[in-house]
Amino acid sequence: MIYLALSILISSLLFVIFKLFDRFQVNTSHAIVVNYFVAHICGMLAYSGNLKHIEIPSQGWFGGAVFLGLLFILVFNIMALTSQRNGLSVASVAGKMSVVVPVAFAVVVYKERLGSIKIMGIVLALIAVYLTSMKNKRGVSIQRKTLWLPFLLFFGSGVIDTAIKYFETRYVAEGDVPIFSATIFAFAACMGMLFILKEVIRKRFHFEWKSMLGGIVLGVPNYFSIYYLLKALQAEGLESSTLFTINNVAIVMLTTLFGLFFFEERLLKKNWLGIGIAVVAIILVSYR
Repeated sequence: MIYLALSILISSLLFVIFKLFDRFQVNTSHAIVVNYFVAHICGMLAYSGNLKHIEIPSQGWFGGAVFLGLLFILVFNIMALTSQRNGLSVASVAGKMSVVVPVAFAVVVYKERLGSIKIMGIVLALIAVYLTSMKNKRGVSIQRKTLWLPFLLFFGSGVIDTAIKYFETRYVAEGDVPIFSATIFAFAACMGMLFILKEVIRKRFHFEWKSMLGGIVLGVPNYFSIYYLLKALQAEGLESSTLFTINNVAIVMLTTLFGLFFFEERLLKKNWLGIGIAVVAIILVSYR
């Protein structure tokens, strides 16, 4: 449970860093690429095994790490487009409601059981995500011509969580978590470099030291958010359907509170209601 708590806390702190990027006008796309390189280095430094770089492609989890690395950067860009064209609330709801994908996968593939109390908790968790993410009184407003963006974000985020669980269960030994995470971030970084190369070719690239610094600040906690999530999945005690539900709803709840206390964001009544429902949802989902 401590690993899950650390993953939730660190993932929520990433929200604070992104808010500071906006305040200090850091180029988020460039910082993201730097962040992946830094996260890769963190994983390599944390790894204490005897596996050499040349042996990594022969590992059973290597294909999964490549797949997840490419998916990380693609889903990030989809999230950015969704935020720009549909709003931050829509992006938040689509990203976090994707928890239904790994939950459904866990029930079908791993035969995890969903009792009536747990089902009620998951439903309340989805309601909590929606209410907590709403930053205006009108609620979610999605144009038909951009409906595909939140759908892709929903599906992509769900596939990431599902794939992390799948590869961790089938291929990743406990001691290989750092090197597995490092490899994911390495391929995300390589994919990100293609986006920067595209900017260079179009003569739109402008290097800024603060983007480099921002990437370094982001990379360390980003690595540990994935590291502790993987460790939580390996720990006994929580089924993955329970873990992902608690993880997603708790991150939304905590980031909302961080916005209130650190950035003086005003919360609507529906936000407070969502936080309250989130607490109830976590209790119900954790119930045995």
